[in-house]
Amino acid sequence: MPTSRKVVALTFDGGAGSQGAASVLATLRTQGVPASFFVTGAFASAHPSTVRQMAAIGPVGNHTWSHPDLTTVSDATIRQQLSTTRSAIQAAGGGDPRPWFRFPYGANDARTLATVNADGYAAIGWTTDSLGWKGTSGGLTVAKVVDRVLSARTPGQVVLMHVGANPDDGTTLDADALPRVIAGYRQAGYGFTTVDALRGG
Repeated sequence: MPTSRKVVALTFDGGAGSQGAASVLATLRTQGVPASFFVTGAFASAHPSTVRQMAAIGPVGNHTWSHPDLTTVSDATIRQQLSTTRSAIQAAGGGDPRPWFRFPYGANDARTLATVNADGYAAIGWTTDSLGWKGTSGGLTVAKVVDRVLSARTPGQVVLMHVGANPDDGTTLDADALPRVIAGYRQAGYGFTTVDALRGG
């Protein structure tokens, strides 16, 4: 995000599971840190109370219903994915996700981007993926997640983290790393913002 201020946007995706969500939300609340969230419609339907808590902290964006690679599906399917998810997020008490959207896997092309834009959404990517989703089975540790995120810090950085667990080992590295990530940014003189605030910054 274009800004010269020492601020970063922590963003959390919610797709399959919510195993780390309670910890993430508790840390953000305790530390007084805003964040942005992107959830699937399936997640919103399964975890409405979590989505309501997310909305109290920052914007909740659309992450499609079932997390498909949108470059492999039709325009009509994309619109359906967006519509059903928007309804699910609103029904859960997360507010209207428009205009915030994140492509599953970050996979997009000119066609999918145009379709999403035409439906009133702005696509939000990231500058740093914590890779916490890889879990310990993928060679990651809490310390490695913390170092990966903080070593890439720069004004306007958008950090991608997840609220779920690794499906193979059950670890929630992003949730476990979050307190140290926040402390590291503050030690370096950084503050926190959300994607909607950065857009105007």
